[in-house]
Amino acid sequence: MAEVKHLALEALTAGLDDIRQSPKATGVLELIVRRPQTETREVLDVGELDIAEGLVGDNWKRRGSSQTADGSAHPDMQLTVTNARSMALVAQEKQRWPLAGDQLYIDFDLSVDNVPPGTRLSLGAAVIQITEPPHTGCKKFAARFGLEALKFISSPVGKQLQLRGVNAKVIRPGAIRVGDIVKKL
Repeated sequence: MAEVKHLALEALTAGLDDIRQSPKATGVLELIVRRPQTETREVLDVGELDIAEGLVGDNWKRRGSSQTADGSAHPDMQLTVTNARSMALVAQEKQRWPLAGDQLYIDFDLSVDNVPPGTRLSLGAAVIQITEPPHTGCKKFAARFGLEALKFISSPVGKQLQLRGVNAKVIRPGAIRVGDIVKKL
């Protein structure tokens, strides 16, 4: 993979119109990524969502969370879901998408207005629910995609469109596949 130059804020902002065209009711699951260990990514064609485990084989449960009193996994941060168009813009190449560390990449409008906390989405045989905790950018995101990308997703419009994605939890377990239809319930 050739070295990718990070996009300037102006170039990122120019991509907003395409992101805003993301489907609002029915979209597509574009990529599934499992993180079996910290800094390790496995791109899957098929995954299994489980109420207790999240994405089966992912390290969410073992890794725990700094946002719980006892350091255990945060139940409302079981899955991270991101907008595929936003990631395509920021990452520039699809093989770089997994660097973001999200599990589900969907061509779907994840804006605050379209998927407020409590919204349920079906994908494959499973159903997930968008949860309250915000999904925000960090130093790792800036290192991988550039400081301008971090500013872009953290801007007021970036937060409203939830360009960094959303947290979710599994409501109904089941198999998911790349290409599955994503529907707002």
